Amino acid sequence: MSDVFSEAASWLSDGSHWSGVDGVPHRLVEHVAYTALTVGIAAAIALPLGLWIGHTGRFRGLAVALTGALRALPTLGVLTWMVLWQGVGLTPATVALVVLAVPPLLAGAYSGLESVDRATIDAARAIGMTEWQILIKVEIPLALDLILGGVRSAVLQVVATATIAAYIGLGGLGRYLIDGIAVRDYAQMLSGSIVIVVLALVLDGLFALVQRRTAHP
Repeated sequence: MSDVFSEAASWLSDGSHWSGVDGVPHRLVEHVAYTALTVGIAAAIALPLGLWIGHTGRFRGLAVALTGALRALPTLGVLTWMVLWQGVGLTPATVALVVLAVPPLLAGAYSGLESVDRATIDAARAIGMTEWQILIKVEIPLALDLILGGVRSAVLQVVATATIAAYIGLGGLGRYLIDGIAVRDYAQMLSGSIVIVVLALVLDGLFALVQRRTAHP
């Protein structure tokens, strides 16, 4: 086992693996791009819906059931189904990852607004604020910590799962895992896994700092 780690260290320290289209920087940019695209689409769908559910209290039971059902879907199964339906390309991987990212974003948005003290909202109504002003100026700022928690969870899940993009011939850090399996290059597989873990830890640390700055005492 220690030989594999030594070989992985040698693989990572080899300058040839840090240049060109197969180099770590290029694959890292592809991986981050897939993550940003997926979380961006999921946020455009889930955040407005979650804020509306949290503000109005309508369809909360449906939202809970929906997030639970989406979390139960196997990402690789969704990807395989999309490939059979749409063919190989960026769209199947994007759809599979969006399905993975929507539940934490939706739950973070509506649970965040539900955590706001109702007396604070009633006070805002009492001074004449409109429902839109209450949402923008009262509820979202007070719920921002939990909303960011949902975004943080979605980003980390997508970073860890975006390796499946390589399964259908796309790029990203998953290429090191898929290519390594094909030729039993365990050093390459371990090196790719290490880069993905480091990326996830860095992103998690950044979100932790942002949440700490936005958290209310």
